[in-house]
Amino acid sequence: MKLEFYKPKNQILKKYIEGFYFLTQDKISNQIKYLTFPNNYCVLSVSQHAVVELTQRQILISSCEDQYIMADFVSRYSEPIEVIYQGFINEITIYFKPLGANHFMDSAKIFNLPIMTDFNPFDDFKPKMEIIFNEGMRERQLELLKIYWLSKYDKQDLYQMQQILIDVESDLKIAQVAAKHHVSRKHITTMFLRHVGKTPSEYRKIHRFRNTLLNYKNSKNLTTLSYGNFFYDQSHFIKDFKALTHLHPSVFFKQVDTEKENMWFFI
Repeated sequence: MKLEFYKPKNQILKKYIEGFYFLTQDKISNQIKYLTFPNNYCVLSVSQHAVVELTQRQILISSCEDQYIMADFVSRYSEPIEVIYQGFINEITIYFKPLGANHFMDSAKIFNLPIMTDFNPFDDFKPKMEIIFNEGMRERQLELLKIYWLSKYDKQDLYQMQQILIDVESDLKIAQVAAKHHVSRKHITTMFLRHVGKTPSEYRKIHRFRNTLLNYKNSKNLTTLSYGNFFYDQSHFIKDFKALTHLHPSVFFKQVDTEKENMWFFI
């Protein structure tokens, strides 16, 4: 399996998109399995000549000559998802930053389900993705992706939501955030579900978890790691960590390279 990651260079796209993954699995490769862990990005994966099967906590991507373009959109999960690749697979994955997808797709449609299979947000989406897959040069593929997503760009007024997001990330209590912005707690939850695809408490729990991954290499032990990321104590940190990963932190950090862009647990 060959995996490449590129950050957008365009000034507009880099505000809202973390990056693009290109994955190639050739015909002689063995089956690939890994666990991916909860994050607050929205993930749009597009596969060529593949079928996608979804179960409760598993995504199976298998090669299929009869199928042209298949896509799935993941906005909400709170446990590890097992991802399995079988056969020849070409895949492009777009990682939208929190709130980012709202500026390119209709939020009323993309957050209806936590995971949407056979995802097709625009009439020209699958034909354009087919053209991009069939382009042989990586730089040209990136250019075509840039042109396509800029053509869908429709800037939304999400200033208040952005400020609320910052307050939730800073670990203010939801009641305090509501009072600061003169709205009810219920309204904040509605805003999160509409524009982020998850509740404020889910978002904050995942944000803390992701921060521990970023800060791990600079922490002396789990105690300093927990207190440095707004956990009440080490037991609170371990409880949340195991809920999101199904692994004890000490086991996780031995198995996963947190300095890589893709923090996957291969199985």
